[in-house]
Amino acid sequence: MEHKQVQQIAKDTLEYAKQNIRSGMNLRDIRRMCEEKMLALGADSFWYWDVGAFVFAGNETALSVSGKEYTTSDRLIASNDIITIDLSPQISKIWGDYARTIVLQDGTAAELDEIENQEWKCGLLMEDFLHNELLQFATPDTTFEALYHHMNRLIESHGFVNLDFCGNLGHSIVAKKNDRVYIEKGNQLTLGDVSFFTFEPHIAVPNSSFGYKKENIYFFENGVLQEL
Repeated sequence: MEHKQVQQIAKDTLEYAKQNIRSGMNLRDIRRMCEEKMLALGADSFWYWDVGAFVFAGNETALSVSGKEYTTSDRLIASNDIITIDLSPQISKIWGDYARTIVLQDGTAAELDEIENQEWKCGLLMEDFLHNELLQFATPDTTFEALYHHMNRLIESHGFVNLDFCGNLGHSIVAKKNDRVYIEKGNQLTLGDVSFFTFEPHIAVPNSSFGYKKENIYFFENGVLQEL
């Protein structure tokens, strides 16, 4: 499956980043490292405003900006830090779309059960909860709007807020950016009307300086939702 191939480039690049990010690195260096790795793995370009890797750290992780307006800061990674990386590889107009928030502890990426900062750990656990809920809740007949309302109710009821600058939680995977439809209020298309869609809640505890993001691409196989 071509889409799976491109998404695997993003997944492998994220793992490569986790293994190689160290305290003292510049965010621009991390972006360059990720983009060079995706190209080395076979990507021919980057579909989202020609930016392959959106990289945020510390209080930047709570920012939500359009790719059209994004610039990578020259911030340095601290020994204990939080970093979000959002990857957009492309091969022949077939997209990958994959994001994770990483916690750096004593200079290296920590596994979830090792994270000592409880606020950061709870944020990542909430992301896992939302993605698990998606797999239980979504059917081909679920509308994008119904998914939007269901997930935003869960986000709020668990003490978080949706940080996305447009309020949406994901979008369809297409060949042109302007053809995307979104997990947003008013969208009566069903999830089964599209071949693939992302789920990418960007959340935070109210008034916190830190945000969390986890993004996968999903599709239905024999009526059952699967991660690409």
